[in-house]
Amino acid sequence: MIKQAYKFSNIMNATGLLMLFFLFLAISGFPQSTKEKEKLLRTKQKLEEEIRNTADVLSRTQKNKEISINKLKILAKQIKNREALINAINRELNEVQVTMTVDSIQIDRLSKQLHDLKLGYARMIYNAYRIMNGHNKLMFIFSARDFNQAYQRLRYYQQYASYRRSQAERIQSTQKAILAHRQDLEEIRGQKLNLVNSKQLEKQKLDHEKTEKANAVKELSTKEKQLYATLKTKQQAARRLEAAIEKLIAEEIKASDNRSSKKELSSTFSANRGRLPWPCDRGFISGSFGEHNHPVLKHVKVKNNGIDIMTDQGSAVKSVFGGVVSRVMSFSGLNNVVIIRHGEYLTVYSNLDEVNVRDGQEVTVKQTIGKVHSNSGEQKSELHFELWHGKKIQDPEEWLTKK
Repeated sequence: MIKQAYKFSNIMNATGLLMLFFLFLAISGFPQSTKEKEKLLRTKQKLEEEIRNTADVLSRTQKNKEISINKLKILAKQIKNREALINAINRELNEVQVTMTVDSIQIDRLSKQLHDLKLGYARMIYNAYRIMNGHNKLMFIFSARDFNQAYQRLRYYQQYASYRRSQAERIQSTQKAILAHRQDLEEIRGQKLNLVNSKQLEKQKLDHEKTEKANAVKELSTKEKQLYATLKTKQQAARRLEAAIEKLIAEEIKASDNRSSKKELSSTFSANRGRLPWPCDRGFISGSFGEHNHPVLKHVKVKNNGIDIMTDQGSAVKSVFGGVVSRVMSFSGLNNVVIIRHGEYLTVYSNLDEVNVRDGQEVTVKQTIGKVHSNSGEQKSELHFELWHGKKIQDPEEWLTKK
């Protein structure tokens, strides 16, 4: 009878376990580990911080009633960050839904197990009562035919009592497990509700920003002549800077008398690819490297030899690596420019108001070399940053540390 009770109490819900197995296979692509969850949380926090920073810059731009390309660039960045944040929330929602499904299956499995345990427990008590014919413990033992039967009944009763206690403990632990899973499920449901509300709020903000951007493009489209003139001025300034850098490179190659030290510094610089500090403590990339469509003018391409970094008014500009100042220059449309040599590499910092260094001066990593210029009309503070290896222009974003 006891063997039957043991066998009965160990019956598991095979279907539930199979469902769990296939569920875990299906969700293997979702971030389940603590490390991945923490990474997702950091990504969300970083995006939220970037959105706050961009909103601060945008609020300053709003003081200028005239729509500008600058405002369009800020809105584009804000939209990109907002979409990334919504994607991160979606990933978190997927993970929460998976956890809820797993908990629900666990609760169903444990509930079935609890039902089987209680049923087995009841049958065990009933069978034990029937065997003892309603007698108490002593009467059951002393009513035996002989000593051997009495001993067997005593052992049976001891085993029965021990098993009864273990079954009661299993019932109690299973009930606690169900309660714990239900509490977890309620907490996760609360998390899901908060995430859904957060996603809806971010979606509303995103729709508003997209509308604002569309209106800005529409308004700017009526100012084509002004936009073409501004673009022409910027392109001329960029060509003058590029020509000056190429001339400087040619002069330095011709005058170079210490190639071994340059190679050593170049090797050290190259080893820090993807780990260079940003030239500004705060800010975001408002113009990326390469050729892009103009945000307003149709069929017009815009070439960027570096990246543009929108930052706070009066922000300090810092050297991204140790080196020697090759040249300090001034250009119309670019204001002050500082070029620093790092062996075979050059870093170029344009659109500075103040400059704290001079030609030939040695600088260290993160040393302040000047302050970014601020355009009071557009409420814009934007650094133009370039990186060259010999005569080849590099994408600076690939060299800077990821924020």
